[in-house]
Amino acid sequence: MEKRRTRDGFKTIDDVLSKEKEFSNLRTSLKNYRVVDEFENIFPELKPVAEAVKVDRNSLFLRVENSVWKCELNLKKNLIAEKINKYFKEQVIKTIKFL
Repeated sequence: MEKRRTRDGFKTIDDVLSKEKEFSNLRTSLKNYRVVDEFENIFPELKPVAEAVKVDRNSLFLRVENSVWKCELNLKKNLIAEKINKYFKEQVIKTIKFL
């Protein structure tokens, strides 16, 4: 694949942010933020009962309305993780933890 360069031979900001290893932590943080931000779009039916709080080390932390919903979602946490990973086309979530 041909590298995109500006007229003066410099790399574009997009190329630097997406490929340089110094920015890997930034890319990971942005990906984690997108999971939290897109949770309601992926699971609109869970909006009244669950809220994505954060992603840390491939674990999604959900705040759940009550213990009944926590138990229900705990039984389906593998399906939830699979659906999120399919949405992002890569494994971004390995497990789900409840708050």
